[in-house]
Amino acid sequence: MRLITFDPFRTLGLPGVRYIKPELMTRHLDDIRAADYLLFPGYWQLNTLHYVLRKRIFPSPVTYHLGHDKVEMTRAFQVACPDHVPHTEILASTPDNVRDVLRRWPLPFVAKVVRASQGLGVYLIESASQFETYAQQNDVLYVQQRLPIERDLRIVVVGRDIVAAYWREGADFHNNVSRGGVVRLELPVPSVATDFVLNLSRYLDIDHAGFDIAMVDGMPMLLEFNRLFGHQGIPGLAGHVADATRRYLLGDDSPHPGQQQRA
Repeated sequence: MRLITFDPFRTLGLPGVRYIKPELMTRHLDDIRAADYLLFPGYWQLNTLHYVLRKRIFPSPVTYHLGHDKVEMTRAFQVACPDHVPHTEILASTPDNVRDVLRRWPLPFVAKVVRASQGLGVYLIESASQFETYAQQNDVLYVQQRLPIERDLRIVVVGRDIVAAYWREGADFHNNVSRGGVVRLELPVPSVATDFVLNLSRYLDIDHAGFDIAMVDGMPMLLEFNRLFGHQGIPGLAGHVADATRRYLLGDDSPHPGQQQRA
């Protein structure tokens, strides 16, 4: 199988993968056309590679498109699994909408930046002045119910399988490991959460993602997913992700991982 990667660090451990720098894509069109899979292109490359050259992409185009920002993601989830999405409103950042949100939403609530990861751009709004400052800095108001939780779940999907599932617990509002959250491996992960994520990812064809899930009264509530998730916090997670990627793309009988070539 002929594989081309545009991100060599995300494809370490895959056999016979050729690396092409994204900015040199147009110099290698013949090689790209001949490839069986194109791995981890930049978002700016996706439309050309998928819609023009009609190539198979990993992660899937759906993973890219729905994971591009919280607006695309949340609107899709509100249709696919509405009972598992916290109450959320997405509005233009206008003075009228700011006043309306403050009139209708009891404090505290959560406000998010549309494009951010690792817990950045997620704010606990406890006063009108905090929300007004947030609104001045963002063109879109993304307002979400604060859930009564002390920890959340990170569930990692690669291909059609879950490769990791664990609790994260923070000292403050954020549970992200990158923001100081602690992984709690001793706590059991409810199967209702892993089953939900697995079924949803298969239904939507999301094949490389770290899902963030809150458990509220025994029900999984979907916060978001990250297409390019971190590997910190779990020993050996990078290797498990590489193995799952190899199985998904090449099958279980693929050869031992070799060295990547460079273009």
